[in-house]
Amino acid sequence: MNFTYFIFFVVIVIGTLVITHWAAERSKTAHQFYVAAGSLSGMQNGMAIAGDFISAASFLGITGLIALYGYDGFLYATGFLISYIILLLLIVEPVHRLGTFSVADVVTARFPGNRMRAVVAISGICISVLYMIPQLVASGLLIRLLLGVDFRVAVCIIGVLMTVYVAFGGMLATSWVQIIKTVLLMGGTLMVVFILLSWMNWDFIGLVNGAAQQSPHGKSFFYPGNLFTNPVEKVSLTLALMLGTSGLPHILIRFLTVKNVKQAWVSAMSASWIIGLFYMMTLILGVGAIALVGSETLIQADSSGNLAALLLAEVVGGDFLIAFVMAVAFATIIAVVTGLIFAATSSFAHDIYYHLWKKKKVVEKKQLQVARIVAVVIGVLSILLSIGMEESNVAFLVSITFAIAASTLFPLLILTIYWKQFNRSGAYATLFSGFLISLILVVSGPEGIGIFPLSNPGILSIPVGFAGGVIGSLIRKKDEQNYDELLLKLYSEKQEAISHD
Repeated sequence: MNFTYFIFFVVIVIGTLVITHWAAERSKTAHQFYVAAGSLSGMQNGMAIAGDFISAASFLGITGLIALYGYDGFLYATGFLISYIILLLLIVEPVHRLGTFSVADVVTARFPGNRMRAVVAISGICISVLYMIPQLVASGLLIRLLLGVDFRVAVCIIGVLMTVYVAFGGMLATSWVQIIKTVLLMGGTLMVVFILLSWMNWDFIGLVNGAAQQSPHGKSFFYPGNLFTNPVEKVSLTLALMLGTSGLPHILIRFLTVKNVKQAWVSAMSASWIIGLFYMMTLILGVGAIALVGSETLIQADSSGNLAALLLAEVVGGDFLIAFVMAVAFATIIAVVTGLIFAATSSFAHDIYYHLWKKKKVVEKKQLQVARIVAVVIGVLSILLSIGMEESNVAFLVSITFAIAASTLFPLLILTIYWKQFNRSGAYATLFSGFLISLILVVSGPEGIGIFPLSNPGILSIPVGFAGGVIGSLIRKKDEQNYDELLLKLYSEKQEAISHD
């Protein structure tokens, strides 16, 4: 084990544990534990959102995809960025006004009842856990590769740390871990970009020409078709990336940690700028990696290209820069998995335990105790599932998550907020049809049994989710719609926000 690498990892762990201890002293009530008492500013929350969203797969994976496949690799980045524009325009404001602690609060503002809350909460927990597993698997593989520890040990270390942050520090610790991760990520990536450009004497055209010369694709490196030969696959993936973000619970609940709608908007805007700038830097790093490292070395180190950023850091900065980039990747893993564990924990503790099981008749101290116990249970469950999936395809697991999120919670929120004729039956139909078709198409795809030709089923599953809601609502037109009541809630919340400002 390289001692320099180890020191950087230890510093990150100690720093995040100090944050957790500080936050634990300020997470004594449910409002503080679940949404940090709305204490974050819009800019702080935007940084936390960026930290929650930009995973190690983005930092390492997209850099590698750009290095190996050029234009097609950058499609992932553009899909993620556009997703925040959709989130900003359609989702942020209603979620902040209607939500209290969870996504289920937003839906039950129109369709009250324990059954609806249970279905939405379970959907959110499934999405969070499904997304958490590939993150833990990828982190275990990365740490095993970089530090030489056993895969199971690596996953346990990450899982235990995440559980501690959530159980003791709540949303406040989660938020500040994510904020610090964003600072490290943006600062570290910018530093590598500057060192790279300085290495090239600021000759960006020379860097671009070098990429074309070193890539086996030649000049076609900058044109589509190197990764996705099927244009339908490309469209389907882009749709899932663009719309799936608006159905991820760990992203949606972040808009409940600010005091008013204005700060929620600032959160989304600042997150969009940070994410956009980050992906522009990954483009430069990817081009730099192929130009200076070369495709043969990249593929020999890791055929998926996940080590491209590290190999580039080795070329332009040596051992110390590699250690710093590794530490940034580790902080990235910590921030994302912590957000996912917290989303699943809050859904279970708030929606299932507090509302369904105890019927709101439980003291706040007991509620917080249960939330912390649930965090431990979910953390242990995620560790066990991740250890058992060491040989699984991480991209396959991620595709399930985004397909389900884009086909269930996203259409549910859109139809709940914007369609007057949408009713309770349509809401159930949206969730069940979107979930089933996503699961069926992913399992029958190329990574499964091979019947369905697309790895990313969003082009079919997303319309099915919307169609399920429309058909379910039209079949039972007399079912309750409650749209006027929803508008009244939105209007009263707006007036309250205006008077508060």
